[in-house]
Amino acid sequence: MTRYAHLNLFVAGYGYHEASWKLAANGSQGAPGLSHFIEIARTAERGVLDSMFFADSPGVATFRTRFMAQAGYDPIDLLAALVPVTEHIGLLATASTTYSAPWDLARRFATLDHLSNGRAGWNIVTTGNPTAAANFADRAHPEHRDRYARAREFVEVVLEVWDGWEDDAVVASPTTGQWADHHKLHPPQHQGEHFSVAGILAIPRSPQGYPVLAQAGSSHEGVDLAGRFADVVFTPQSTIAAGAAFRQRVRSVAESYGRSADDIRLLPGLSFVLGSTEAEATAGWDALQAASSEEFQLFNLTHLAGVPQSLVADVDPDGPFPYSLFDSATSQTFGAAVTKVARDGGLTFRQVARQFSTLPGGLHFTGTPEGLADLIGAWWHQRGADGFTLQPLRLPLDLTLFVDHVVPLLQARGITKRRYGGGTLRDELGLPRPTNAHTRVGAAR
Repeated sequence: MTRYAHLNLFVAGYGYHEASWKLAANGSQGAPGLSHFIEIARTAERGVLDSMFFADSPGVATFRTRFMAQAGYDPIDLLAALVPVTEHIGLLATASTTYSAPWDLARRFATLDHLSNGRAGWNIVTTGNPTAAANFADRAHPEHRDRYARAREFVEVVLEVWDGWEDDAVVASPTTGQWADHHKLHPPQHQGEHFSVAGILAIPRSPQGYPVLAQAGSSHEGVDLAGRFADVVFTPQSTIAAGAAFRQRVRSVAESYGRSADDIRLLPGLSFVLGSTEAEATAGWDALQAASSEEFQLFNLTHLAGVPQSLVADVDPDGPFPYSLFDSATSQTFGAAVTKVARDGGLTFRQVARQFSTLPGGLHFTGTPEGLADLIGAWWHQRGADGFTLQPLRLPLDLTLFVDHVVPLLQARGITKRRYGGGTLRDELGLPRPTNAHTRVGAAR
């Protein structure tokens, strides 16, 4: 099989910058509507991108509504609305293992996989920020280790539910009057520390067997979860060497669980602003930064790390960086990224907050299409990544520039594919279709 770089589009409202809505042609219209996302999806598909992705959080920090356009629609529902207007692109959504129920979530993603003919994917998150807990009064926000213990069992239960129907369980014979062979149905009967789940879904096994599983945590527990289950890993990495080392780390953990290392795709985040010249791109970046709010940046830095705002009130933005706050952040991956940037640069709180307008601790590019194609090619050829999660700072502008000017360069260099293969998302990513656990047991017998 020909090896290609895989491209996943992170769709964030008007773009992956807090001020992007101020510069968007339709930013003054309020929350972006379905037509906005349809345009983005069709543009991404025109560029033969493998997938598009919506993040999600079950909690909203009120202060963000003052500065940042809010488009926190239910991502699975939004992706379902894009199924009829797309044909090939994969559809990935975040769903929390801390603030969801396994059976319900298994049904929703299986439904999306059926309706899209095998294009669904689930980004597994534990929800690091405690803001969400207030929306679920029956529980307190768990500690980091406890969230990951719950997540491991959560994913195991979801896989059991997805395996509840063997692939050939549906007979659908008008002659005999039999629709399904009930001997090939396997209710999970799960009794665990966190969950008790007993029933099958009311739909057969979905086209991909399991929707594609993605994971984004870079802590020890996050890497372990990725190695156990993930097909795709999102991660912030700033250099090829760091990307290659992290890629090998995840692959090694996967092998320790008896998986093939080649069945995982590492897609680091890549935020960007494009222009036909360096000067034009720089002007675009400068316009975003000029439209941004320093007050928002200071608040948002601690919010994303899961640091209570009450602990930040006495911090001097221009004094020594408050490392202790971020060392104990509930989002360990983000907290570590923040403190690394501060230590490496000897920066103040204000200076670090200014840097995190783009991808936290990851890779950002401002420049021409040729320069971005060179960067992607270098990472891919040197195995720093299997592709990228694209995070355009202005939507749809930077995505359109990418598709019209970067993609042709990547295709001409043999780095990305020129057309879809016509299969499922797993097929497009070169990933195997999981064998039903009960089929494996039957074959062994």
